[in-house]
Amino acid sequence: MDRRTLIGAGLGTAVTAGLGGAATAGVRGLAGQGSDRALRVGYLPITDASPLLVAHHKGLYERFGVEVEAPVRFRSWAELAQAFVTGRVDVVHLLAPFAVQLRYGQGTPVRSIAWNHTNGSALTLADGLDDLTGLAGRTFAVPYWWSIHNILAQRLMRQSGLTPVLRRSPSAADGEVRLVVMSPSDMLPAMANGVIGGYVVADPFNAMAEIQGVGRIHRFLGDLWRDHACCVVSVLQPTIDETPDRIQRLTEALTTAQLEIEADRASAAQDLTSGYLPQPLPAVERALGYEQDPYQDRGAVLRPQWQGQSIGFAPYPFADYTRTLVEFMDTTLVDVDTRFLDGIDPAGVHGELFDESFARRAIENAGGPSVFGLDAGLTRREEVDTA
Repeated sequence: MDRRTLIGAGLGTAVTAGLGGAATAGVRGLAGQGSDRALRVGYLPITDASPLLVAHHKGLYERFGVEVEAPVRFRSWAELAQAFVTGRVDVVHLLAPFAVQLRYGQGTPVRSIAWNHTNGSALTLADGLDDLTGLAGRTFAVPYWWSIHNILAQRLMRQSGLTPVLRRSPSAADGEVRLVVMSPSDMLPAMANGVIGGYVVADPFNAMAEIQGVGRIHRFLGDLWRDHACCVVSVLQPTIDETPDRIQRLTEALTTAQLEIEADRASAAQDLTSGYLPQPLPAVERALGYEQDPYQDRGAVLRPQWQGQSIGFAPYPFADYTRTLVEFMDTTLVDVDTRFLDGIDPAGVHGELFDESFARRAIENAGGPSVFGLDAGLTRREEVDTA
């Protein structure tokens, strides 16, 4: 089946159809609210949300003069996006490809102000499967169609001779793997019960599979695309227009949280399990500090110099990453409308989706790019390899 014939089907269609009508209502609801109320943060219970959560736990929002309510937890990306576009939450960590889809596919005036983190995800196989070929004839879960997880998992599958398919029983003889969208919190029990043969998702769900002995990490996504951005910090344009100074202070709080997490990951794990993430402390500790050697020995890490097993926290959004991401979106199999990709220039998306000014100023105020391990000129070349 051609990718562009897969329009108007499945869970994704229902979600995006709802978002399309909600976006305008959400923008209307935000207009005129001003800065006299606290900002509302929405998140999924994954380590990707760490800066947003640690900033709240450590009082960094208050330190920078921003009133923020207690972060609100959601179960799925669809639920989080629905709350975001309708104005029930103001600040979210959003899958980078999903942000592209919301802006261009649904017309939502989303603006991403910084990267929330880098790396932090893995492809995990059920216990008993030694490599990807064991997925032939089975079902495999991704957290959302427009996710770096789906993009890289498909590239890796094709490198292994597998063929992703949608909405039909996969043929083991033909090396087919059926893809489904599943909430991260549902993936582990689904794999433990044999419903799926594996999943690709953010941590700590990969760490949890290993701790519970129901699966093992096959590859870290940071070992496939070096220091890629899975989630980006996003707000709606009216929120920026009304109080840009508040968004700057918000960014300062988040970048400070990123630095504090990098400085003491053990303390960050304690913070995250203090009412924010439901997973046990050992799983969050493992997710924030995977030891490289055991995974390199078994092939889950093939490029040790990339340190792809380690979630990172650097805020600057690189334009070449956005361009490459959009190009990859156009070659990824999804069960939702993809026509919006026909009308956009990958090289022009970054300037329309991202407002770099907030991250640039926050980085400068924190001491410069080197503090975050970034190039002094804030440039880089994308390194992607799924071999």
